[in-house]
Amino acid sequence: MTINNTSHRHRGFASGFTLVEIMVVVVIIGILAVLVVPRVVGRTDEARAVAAKQDIAAIMQALKLYRLDSGRYPTNEQGLQALVSLPQTQPVPGNWKQYLDRLPTDPWKRNYQYLNPGLHGEIDVFTLGLDGQPGGTGSDADIGSWDL
Repeated sequence: MTINNTSHRHRGFASGFTLVEIMVVVVIIGILAVLVVPRVVGRTDEARAVAAKQDIAAIMQALKLYRLDSGRYPTNEQGLQALVSLPQTQPVPGNWKQYLDRLPTDPWKRNYQYLNPGLHGEIDVFTLGLDGQPGGTGSDADIGSWDL
């Protein structure tokens, strides 16, 4: 006599999750979101500020090389574009080289600002922050070469 065990093996086992199990998982995910999301959201502004400082440091380094080769920084009229292409306005540097492949934009997709002479140093390179206006606090604060 043969006994068919396959029919007894699956009896009593329901497939899938119960409503209680699903609710427990949803509650756990909700608790994790409440704890993690505020920490991650606040980091976005910090990351943008760090990226801006790194860009400004690279631009300042290129400006120093420009000065070593030409004896002066680019004028306000020549601007930062003088690091990418030979200036066409006076004084045209005689020993010019390409110092940057392209000018970076700030983390808010605006051009970096350049002042010669600067308000905080011999020259200033800066971004106006999130609001695009001078001054401000927090993510709206200006970030400049004077902060490095």
